[in-house]
Amino acid sequence: MHLLISGKVQGVGFRHFTQKNASTLGLKGWVKNLSNGKVEAMVEGPGKKVDELIEKCKQGPPSAYVKEVQVEAVEQKKSALSEFEIRY
Repeated sequence: MHLLISGKVQGVGFRHFTQKNASTLGLKGWVKNLSNGKVEAMVEGPGKKVDELIEKCKQGPPSAYVKEVQVEAVEQKKSALSEFEIRY
């Protein structure tokens, strides 16, 4: 799944929050800040676990304000990722 998260989501620990939760759920992928103030994530894993992460992203860390989480299913390709990472 491809996620675009908007609101007050930069400078509040959102990437680390996402990485921690994704890793706990056993998901693979990445998360990064975008120049437009949004956070982007690509998430791979079992559907229920991905759904759990999406719900957590809708809440965000305590200092965040999540306005919207856009979710788009993407074509599944063989991934070279072995964990969930923060990209810069």
